[in-house]
Amino acid sequence: MVKKGVSRISISLPPDLLDEFDKVIKQIGYDRSKAIQLSIRNFLTENKWMHEEKGIVMGALAMIYDHEVKGLEESLTDTEHIYSDIISSSMHIHLDERKCLEIIALKGKVESIRDLTQKLMGKRGVMQIRLAIVKP
Repeated sequence: MVKKGVSRISISLPPDLLDEFDKVIKQIGYDRSKAIQLSIRNFLTENKWMHEEKGIVMGALAMIYDHEVKGLEESLTDTEHIYSDIISSSMHIHLDERKCLEIIALKGKVESIRDLTQKLMGKRGVMQIRLAIVKP
């Protein structure tokens, strides 16, 4: 049943992700609907930027990945070498026995940064990517 102005949807989530989500939204006083609406708006804003911005930009890409996924680290390194013209430096941090955080400093054409980000996001074992961009 659809109420006027509202659409009801159903989503599937791993139980541990839902548990973590529920804990966070309880701490900040949101209900699931409000938190998901905010998440969708943030996702749309980020992806709008990813497809419409132009020119030279600088920023940092933060990526969390599972280093136990076979071949992932080699694939990430190979991809980063392809984009060495826009990567200024990177830092690797071990978060726990499986997860690593890599922070990549970037400067270059927004199209190249988009391509790199999309290639990294598409790799099996990459859990999360956040891109923070500024224009010089």
